[in-house]
Parts: sequence; structure tokens; C-alpha cells
Amino acid sequence: MSMKYMTMMLGPIMTNCYIVYDSETKDAMVIDPAWDYEKIDQALGDHQLKLQLIFLTHGHADHIGALQELRNYKHVPVYIGEGDVDLISNSRNNLSAFMGKPIECTSPDHIVHDGETLQLGNLTFTILETPGHTPGGLSLYGGGVVFSGDTLFRYSVGRTDLYGGSTATLIDSIHRKLMTLPDDTVVLPGHGPATQIGEERRNNPYLDGGW
Repeated sequence: MSMKYMTMMLGPIMTNCYIVYDSETKDAMVIDPAWDYEKIDQALGDHQLKLQLIFLTHGHADHIGALQELRNYKHVPVYIGEGDVDLISNSRNNLSAFMGKPIECTSPDHIVHDGETLQLGNLTFTILETPGHTPGGLSLYGGGVVFSGDTLFRYSVGRTDLYGGSTATLIDSIHRKLMTLPDDTVVLPGHGPATQIGEERRNNPYLDGGW
């Protein structure tokens, strides 16, 4: 497998922005362009990567701070879950109105659904709908890793007290879509350190153990 990725912690609450690429073709995608367009652009340039698309795990402000700049300068399509289209276009719903940097993005290019695949160079990823933190939350699985956004964290789960959140929906998403992945799948979350599915199945206090 020729997948590589870089983790960049960006913005006021240290959101994980991931640059994922095929090391053979140099085709790349940015997952959650959190903040600091210049830093993202420099990382792409330093590794001589060809940005092909932007993938949003969800539409909260801390995950889309550099979205419009990246899209405007690089002319690449944006992929998002159907339930979060209303978040990226509304600065109150996506919370940016309260963070001092109102962010409203024009409509996405591709609304994606559960089970669809995404091609990046020679790499293939599967889209998993994991709502709960937001109505249209997504995870992206491929190459032995899952980008879980703010659905699943190391020994924690995403908060559900924001616009469109639901605790029951979140826990259901984690059990049905993430805990069914292989134990050695690396979880790359929207905040904090990486973990593994098996580790979370055994030790995440929010998941009741034994799943």
C-alpha cells in the first residue's frame, strides 16, 4: 500500500488536519482543512503533492477554517455528508460566528453517502456515515486506517450537545460502523492522539466494553 499521511494540528483548538497521499502518484487530499491555509499549502509544496480533493468529516468551524481559501486557490472539489451541507453554509450552525471568524462556504461539489468509494491515485477509501456529533458526520476508511473526525477519539467520543447532535445516534454509529472494523485499524481522530479500534473496543469508557 502506498498511502502516506501527515497530521497537522491547526487552529485555536488544535484540530487535526490530515494530508493523505499516494506516495507513487503524489495525488493528495486534505481531510478537514482546519485553519492556516498557508501551512497547508506549504506542506503540499514541500512534498510536491498534487491536491485532488478536500474531504470533510463534518462541517464545524474548527474543521473548515481554511476550506474556502484552499478551494479557491487550488480549484479542487469538496466532499461532504448530506446532513452537514447546512453547517458549512451557516456560520451559526457551524459555530464560527462564535469563534470570531465567521465561515460560510459555498455549496460542496460532492455529497457522499455510506458505502461509496473514493479514489485517490491508486488508493481506494470507503465512506462511512457516522452521524451523531453532527447530522452528516462521516468517517473515511482505507489503507488500514479510519479518519474518524469528531465521532471517536482515544478513550472518548464526540460531544453531542451542539446543533444537530444526538448521543444515541453517535453511539450507534460507533458500534455499527467503526467497531466492526478490524482491531488493528488505526483511528485518526479530529482531535488528540491516534488510537486503534481494538483498543477502543476494550477500553473506551463510553462504549460499555465488550463490543
